[in-house]
Amino acid sequence: MSDASGKSYTRGQDEAGHIQTVSTRWSWRDTLGACAVRWCVRRRTYTVVPGLYAVGTPTPESPLLVSANYKLSFDHLRRALEGLSAWIVVLNTDGINVWCAAGKGTFGTEELVTRLEAVSAAKHMSHRTVVVPQLGAPGVAAHEVRRRSGFQVVYGPVYAKDLPAFLRAGLQATPQMRRVGFSLRERLAVTPVEGVQRLLPALIILTLFVASAGLGRHGYRDLLEQWPWITLAVGSNFVTGLVLVPALLPGLPGRAFAMKGAAAGVLLGLALAWFWPFGHAAALSVGVLSVGACSFLGLMFTGCTPYTSASGVRSELRWALPLQGALMLVGLAGWLVSRFI
Repeated sequence: MSDASGKSYTRGQDEAGHIQTVSTRWSWRDTLGACAVRWCVRRRTYTVVPGLYAVGTPTPESPLLVSANYKLSFDHLRRALEGLSAWIVVLNTDGINVWCAAGKGTFGTEELVTRLEAVSAAKHMSHRTVVVPQLGAPGVAAHEVRRRSGFQVVYGPVYAKDLPAFLRAGLQATPQMRRVGFSLRERLAVTPVEGVQRLLPALIILTLFVASAGLGRHGYRDLLEQWPWITLAVGSNFVTGLVLVPALLPGLPGRAFAMKGAAAGVLLGLALAWFWPFGHAAALSVGVLSVGACSFLGLMFTGCTPYTSASGVRSELRWALPLQGALMLVGLAGWLVSRFI
């Protein structure tokens, strides 16, 4: 992060106990870094050092806010505080955002209590109130924080952009501030990360299917004829599962993400099977494989949305993965048999 002069800060309190002041404006490095992590570049190392930071010229009466040490989370928070003065205590969440870290336990009661003590928050504040992001609530037990640290937890709004209004209202949130949205833009924001993570497996799968096309009676003549269609099939599954499923999520049938992905896979599979020019057995296999693949890729988004809970995801995994595996085995068996028909 950097201040208006461009000086870079990556620490909270330094060895002498001085608190770093951070700007509410993003530098070009911050913007570039935010774009990069959206494409999975340095995602696990895009962090700030846990500690206490100052925004503006905070006084002992200024609000104390909490963030994760995932830099993008911290940057959105400080940018939302334009024109305000506040303290920010950054927890060590292993470079994970607030919401995910709360589910994993790293943005939690123990870390918050420990960090408040480590930064001597009680010495800097005349009040004993700490504002925790609403999406961090699953990891923070307010009564335990108060008992152990003396600080009262107030849960802030869902979105950092609502913090100025929340603070001006005396830490009172409107019903709208409590609502978790998941717009088309927000759904598509997670697709680049998923796409980059699944690209190598997709290329490996594509290579294996193209190579297997040469196992048929006509050898590599089949490979040369079929590789464009195989590429189309793998690519369309990739795009459908990682782009169309999240884009169309509210409109796809079912509550389970595996079912939503399967629904999109059925439509894609029917289209591919209808136009597949290399035999009915291969066409049917491609259709079955599409249902399994899109269902699996749809299931990958359970950790990226506010629609799910940890227990719900575990429950879905228990029944979805075996069904997806069965579909893939049937599809692969049919594909291999079709090579010799």
